[in-house]
Amino acid sequence: MSVTFGELVGNFILVTGSVIVLLLLLKKFAWGAIESILQTRSQQISHDIDQAEQSRLSAQKLEAQSQANLEVSRSEASKIISDAKEIGQLQGDKLVAEATDEANRLKEKALTDIEHSKSEAISAVKMEMSDLTVLLAEKIMGANLDKAAQSQLIDRYLDDLGEA
Repeated sequence: MSVTFGELVGNFILVTGSVIVLLLLLKKFAWGAIESILQTRSQQISHDIDQAEQSRLSAQKLEAQSQANLEVSRSEASKIISDAKEIGQLQGDKLVAEATDEANRLKEKALTDIEHSKSEAISAVKMEMSDLTVLLAEKIMGANLDKAAQSQLIDRYLDDLGEA
């Protein structure tokens, strides 16, 4: 099967003519629709890119705001902790001071009680001694002393005890 040059040229012209007719038909009937679809798609892509950029900027703003809020929160937490430490220290110092005051008060009360008990004990011993002295004096003298004589004898004996 041999193809002649004339057939080849004829086929070429036929194919080229068909392509040109096809292009003309496409241009007349479909090119507007294709161009419209491409234009709409281009606008949609441009809109999506703009929206993505807006979202990115918004995300950056939110991130910066979150960082600022985090720093403020950290600062507030640090201040709360330092305030709590300071309050704890003050309360501890106050409790120590109150305990010291209470201990001093109890010590003073104990000393007062001891002094009072000592005074009572000395008075009781003096009374006992005076009673014994009176009894001894009565036995020695063989007679009861009147009140004035008893009192004088007791005072003299106590004076002697105080000097000793």
